[in-house]
Amino acid sequence: MTHATNDAPPPAAPGAVDLWLLRYPGPHSVGRRLAVDELDARERARAASFRRPWDALLYTAAHIALRRLLAARLGLPPREVAYIREPCPGCGGPHGRPALRPRPGSGPPGLHFSLSHSSGRALLGLAAVPVGVDVQRIPAATTTEVCTRLLHPGERAELAELAELPPQRLAAAFAQVWARKEAYLKGLGTGLGHPPHLDYLGTPGPGRPGPAGWTVRDLPCGPAHRAAVAVRGVPDGPLTVRPLPEEWLHERTPGRPPGRHAPPSGPTPAPHGSTPAYDSTPAPDGTTRARPPHGQPHAHPPTPHQNTAGTAPARPGDGSLHGSAPPAPPLRPPPVAPCPTSHHKETPL
Repeated sequence: MTHATNDAPPPAAPGAVDLWLLRYPGPHSVGRRLAVDELDARERARAASFRRPWDALLYTAAHIALRRLLAARLGLPPREVAYIREPCPGCGGPHGRPALRPRPGSGPPGLHFSLSHSSGRALLGLAAVPVGVDVQRIPAATTTEVCTRLLHPGERAELAELAELPPQRLAAAFAQVWARKEAYLKGLGTGLGHPPHLDYLGTPGPGRPGPAGWTVRDLPCGPAHRAAVAVRGVPDGPLTVRPLPEEWLHERTPGRPPGRHAPPSGPTPAPHGSTPAYDSTPAPDGTTRARPPHGQPHAHPPTPHQNTAGTAPARPGDGSLHGSAPPAPPLRPPPVAPCPTSHHKETPL
């Protein structure tokens, strides 16, 4: 099989942030095989660990998408994209933010990336500066109630003002705050090892400054999810989400031209009345892995969504790696309290 990237979606303008939204599985994924051989052994093993086939499909598709987008930028075949871990900012161990491995004879690639996926949606971000993205399925009302306790006091106060709203609207407001927070902490480099209650990422306004040194914005991603991006400094140009065609992730057989997808459409419009979260100036970089106290095990603190990885491998016959599974079942609320642990959805390793 061949996996050329010469038909890759075009990058954003120089200096801008590339943001891509993938919906998977989709109507064109049934009976089509994903380009699984582009993944490394660790990614394939991780995909096989999911209990539910549609979760394995989303993970696989998202990581193929990341490799192909990076490969198009680097001029490499996707399978030759290599990752490393940056040092942990807490203990210096080799389990920090995933980054591109420098090629022999060259300096650092100068390209940062972030990946997040949740319940049929994957969000990818590429930039020349540290970037974090996060997408969250809107949780159940009970989960919202429990996990709100982890937020900044100002964020909790804002959600308390919305207490009279229907539970689903309150849950959506919570999910948006949490998406901003995770995107910022991923971009900052601390991950959720940095206590979530320390930084305010609620609605900006007088007396409610956002995080210094960062631009944080809400992103459109459909009615069942909430998403956000955090970029160090002020980005060059708008932060525009583009849809990533699912057929771009399938295998291509030699001698048979790849199916031509429609070029990525224009920007996905932001919801009516939405406003940027924050604009500010550069701040220090770090890693996305959760940071524990120095010298202690790297435990994962609570987050609002259950990880679906387990010990039972997903069955290839169910399409866990082949892109041929039946459509995912109707979206259901995630498990409720206690808040489950984060497994860093953005990491490709």
